[in-house]
Amino acid sequence: MIVVVTGMVGIDKKSYLQDVCQFAAERQKNVLLCNVGDMMYAEAPDVPPGKILDIPMKRLSSLRRSVFKDIIAKAEKATDLIVNTHATFRWRHGLFPAVDFDQMRQLGTDMYICLIDGITALHTRLIDEHSTEHCLKDLIVWREEEIIGTEMLCKGIDERIPFYCLARGAEEETTDTFYKLVFERNSKKAYLSFPMTHVGDMENVKKEISEFRRLMKQFLICFDPADLEESYLPHYALQASRKGLDFIEVTALGQTIRLDLNEVQQIERDINSQIYARDFLLIEQSDMIISFIPTLPDGRAAISSGVERELQHAHESAKEVYVIWTAKKSPSVFVTQTATKVFNNLSNAVEFFKKKGYIKIDHQG
Repeated sequence: MIVVVTGMVGIDKKSYLQDVCQFAAERQKNVLLCNVGDMMYAEAPDVPPGKILDIPMKRLSSLRRSVFKDIIAKAEKATDLIVNTHATFRWRHGLFPAVDFDQMRQLGTDMYICLIDGITALHTRLIDEHSTEHCLKDLIVWREEEIIGTEMLCKGIDERIPFYCLARGAEEETTDTFYKLVFERNSKKAYLSFPMTHVGDMENVKKEISEFRRLMKQFLICFDPADLEESYLPHYALQASRKGLDFIEVTALGQTIRLDLNEVQQIERDINSQIYARDFLLIEQSDMIISFIPTLPDGRAAISSGVERELQHAHESAKEVYVIWTAKKSPSVFVTQTATKVFNNLSNAVEFFKKKGYIKIDHQG
């Protein structure tokens, strides 16, 4: 199994993929990890750390081709191989590809995965670990370029090769998702849908949603929009503006950081448009959508316009649509007409998935 993993600077793919390999080793899978960046520096000992993109393009291309030649040779012997690379670079040379199509065809990749992460986490890592100058708008653009670049690479090589966009999120959860994507390919893939923004202050509702997410991830390959949650940033910016502040404070990677208010305001439109496009992409790479609609304190169903739109998109994409509706008042026709099946609680949904064979009993642990 050969997997090419891309992702922009600031994701820290190397340590993440080392954890994936360790996770696989604990399950008797010997996965060889090839970090293209490290291999290029090893072949160019005269280049100081962090300066590889400053060398002339001709030499950079030659180094990259030499490294990929070695990786192709390793791929012929390794049972399972992960290639950690980029699809694109944006540097002083402008925007340019980080791979060569002829060598990617020789590699014979079985799957492409583009790792992504939230703006605040990316910003924090770049400040702590890199000297890369950037603003928040840069991060938004770079992330989108890497997703599109990877998808175009995959389709350009062979449209039949699976391509997935995977949010890094809480690492202990997504390394499991990564492993299942690669080594349990027959498992069902589900997009998890639930209200987020307008239940942010309702602790009991949030606990129910967390239990839903935990349980589904225990059984299925899940793409979870909460693994990359940044829709709160414009809301924080509005609050800060009303208070006369020129910054907002957020928590990322266990630390509190300040973001410039103007920068956050500048990316509000981008955040909203990327959430819209990204969630639809995650639905399209899934077999089904499972939507959990909790009950508000006043007894109403906590269904948002975003969830309704996701259900409609999944229906129109010919996906299976499952809705867990906990409120006493029946769902509207706009829900029932798109749903494959509606459940009144989480337990009934799990039992149904067991009978369908989507959940294997030995997965429960």
